[in-house]
Amino acid sequence: MNTRVSEWIENLFKTGLALFLLLVISATLVHAVPTGPSITYNKTETANLTPATQITTQGGSFTTLVLNATTQTPRWKAYAGNVTGKLILDDSTKKSIYDWTVTSVTGEVYATRNSSIDWSTIGCADTGAILAEQNSLNMSASNADSLNATFINKVHKSFYVGTALIQNSTCYAIATYVNDAAQSSSENAKFQEILLKDGSSRVVYATLINQNTTGFNGLKYDFQMIVPENEFSATPTTYYLYAELI
Repeated sequence: MNTRVSEWIENLFKTGLALFLLLVISATLVHAVPTGPSITYNKTETANLTPATQITTQGGSFTTLVLNATTQTPRWKAYAGNVTGKLILDDSTKKSIYDWTVTSVTGEVYATRNSSIDWSTIGCADTGAILAEQNSLNMSASNADSLNATFINKVHKSFYVGTALIQNSTCYAIATYVNDAAQSSSENAKFQEILLKDGSSRVVYATLINQNTTGFNGLKYDFQMIVPENEFSATPTTYYLYAELI
């Protein structure tokens, strides 16, 4: 075998080996997806009951009243707080080769009633998924605070869930309150919350992180969100939390 043929075979082998290694590496690549965070602080509270209002009228009189009442809803609950964390480069046994502390927190916090979500199929929650979620929680569509009566608009900024792009103003969304007041409907609103679902129609509530931003009560938060509750269940609904830092 002459030298030129030998060199050609050697180069062919090297090329084949390089392609094989590239395929192996490509097969083991994973994209970042939301992961379960640890909870280091948990304080739960509710509104105090408003005492009865007195009224005294004379016998033989007839009184016409206009009453204005505010009632704490049993069909929703809220989460608000702050996010810390880091970016890591780990192997399958959670051993780190390097990590980066995140000083400017951006990303999303997710809540879902399901312990497992197929993040590769995530997208906007459609009407069917929303109504199914509502029915599962024994929430009537006639309630003023039903799920489908709450998430009625499609106004939000674009964001990524892993590698899936959620285009702006394509999903049902709300923006929770700031300083005890509603925000104007805008893609620039703070604390936006968006309804998503995976390929099995499992609903995910996603809120965009706004680091150290004035929240509903004038205090600074990184996120705040509301999630529905089954008012007729003796046991509170469990939600699974995920976070994604970018």
